[in-house]
Amino acid sequence: MIKLEHVSKWVSQGGTRIFLLKDINLEINEGEFVSVMGPSGSGKSTLLNVIGMLDEADEGNYTFLGREVFKLKEKQRAGLYKSHIGFVFQAYHLIDELTVYENIETPLLYQDIRSGERKALVADMLDKFNIVGKKDLFPTQLSGGQQQLVGIARALIASPKLILADEPTGNLNSRQGEEIMEIFKKLNEEGVTIIQVTHSEKNAAHGSRIIQMLDARIES
Repeated sequence: MIKLEHVSKWVSQGGTRIFLLKDINLEINEGEFVSVMGPSGSGKSTLLNVIGMLDEADEGNYTFLGREVFKLKEKQRAGLYKSHIGFVFQAYHLIDELTVYENIETPLLYQDIRSGERKALVADMLDKFNIVGKKDLFPTQLSGGQQQLVGIARALIASPKLILADEPTGNLNSRQGEEIMEIFKKLNEEGVTIIQVTHSEKNAAHGSRIIQMLDARIES
């Protein structure tokens, strides 16, 4: 599903290259649940952003579902991302001016989906995450755990093949965090590929494979 070959990304400071990713080689198969660990600044989030097509690398090749991502035009890349990838962030990234219902519906507005079908899909997500009663509330009226549930519902609404989660339980208490991990486990059993960045050994253990990063490289 995912193949990174000799992928590097850097920033230049005073004529010196500071590597954010250095010579990354990685393959991830469809249906895997991969945890990425490592100290702060080791390149975990940058790796996730490159895989999620939010960032481009400076060198190397990236193949996603058989397509060479770095060779695609921006519009093609955006289409690939919107059709197949859902992102879950530590800081939720919900839109404060939109209700829970509208936040969850947002990804569908970029696709050619009729209003009736959108309603049915959103209703299904609200039901799945037990947040029907919250649909008319705004993000600021929700607890952290509830905001993260909305974030996950939004990431899943377009039935992505791949979920990328960046510290998805970082702002939650342990009980809420465990609930989120259970949701991910269930999704993975249903065939969704998941890559999560985490500092938590406990969360990482939910994955079928752990990738350790250090100083912009994959260490093991």
